Amino acid sequence: MIRLPEYIGVSAFGIKIGVVVPGSDIVRMTYDALAKCDDDGLLDSGDTVCITESVVARAQNNYVTVDDVAKEARKQLKIGPSDRLGVVFPILSRNRFWLVLKGLARAVPKGEVVVQLSHPTDEVGNPILPKGFAKKLGKDDSDIITLEEAGSERLRHPVTAVDYVDLYTSTITEEGAKATIFFSNDPIKITEANVDAVVVANVHNREETKQTLAPIISRCITLQSMCNTPPGAWSEWGLLGSNMSSGDRLKLAPRNSDELAEHIQAEIMQKLGKNIEVLVFGDGAYHDPSTGIYELADPKPAFGMTRGLSGRYREGLKYKYLVDEMWYGGIDIPDIENALLTKKKEPIDRQAASTEGTTPRRIEDVIASLADLVIGSADAGTPIVLVKGM
Repeated sequence: MIRLPEYIGVSAFGIKIGVVVPGSDIVRMTYDALAKCDDDGLLDSGDTVCITESVVARAQNNYVTVDDVAKEARKQLKIGPSDRLGVVFPILSRNRFWLVLKGLARAVPKGEVVVQLSHPTDEVGNPILPKGFAKKLGKDDSDIITLEEAGSERLRHPVTAVDYVDLYTSTITEEGAKATIFFSNDPIKITEANVDAVVVANVHNREETKQTLAPIISRCITLQSMCNTPPGAWSEWGLLGSNMSSGDRLKLAPRNSDELAEHIQAEIMQKLGKNIEVLVFGDGAYHDPSTGIYELADPKPAFGMTRGLSGRYREGLKYKYLVDEMWYGGIDIPDIENALLTKKKEPIDRQAASTEGTTPRRIEDVIASLADLVIGSADAGTPIVLVKGM
């Protein structure tokens, strides 16, 4: 038995389950992995089992093609091959947006795609222009900055060195459409390009952007509206949270993740007698201090979860404050320890000095971010993370 000693606090373990392909029984594979954990004394009631959205969507065969994206754009926006399509505030990402843009361009192969980029970074912090560049030109951030005005000041990605203006331009022109790209933080500026329809492509502020544009441009949708209903592959998140797959395929975010989480929870309770919580996670809410990039390109860290996690916050007492207060008040260590145990059982007062600096955070966001950091996004081969003691 490998049961953890009681002096171990919050811990998270990556769990290997083997290769997941379309049609895999992800519920069964998760149960088998947790049964091994249970045999080794690693699974307890109160644990949270996190499953990355990637393997859930793959098991669901939740893939669309670039042709599907083009067809969806034509259908929803009622655009033809020669129309002018606006794309507002896309993030700068090969994995997250490149194939989506390819599909949008394929919808108007004889027309034009006008891309409006925010600056100095995209929504999640990927840089595109130097800070203060608009002011250097004598402009406001809401004014249009053309590619000619940006010139050699345009930035490449700080880690991958990709030039996203070049990539997005070539992606559009390779589909036969004309490419126009400019910079402005005012979404209404897209209307100056006389576009026939608009796709709002930002992730977290999509509804705000759409509300600004919808009264002016009647044919205006967000990425969430595309590929979000059956038949075929679909997700309630649409193209939000999608990832580049092989060839011209995009893997959508998983669908019905709450139901899957409840199913796994019930399976574990019935067969192993353990009352666990289950969470399907995507990107963690990690802000890279080196590059300034905010890694959350998914619409939220958790795509689904069991009901026991919903609406809960991670919060507690500020031990270092309480220990200092009691120690300098002349209380000895055994009495401090007993006092801390007593206080921990009392209701939390979010405005008290004893909780100052311990900002409550939604438990689903904290656990999803922890799980994402544990598995990484490369070759760890551990799509399940077992979180204990949270």
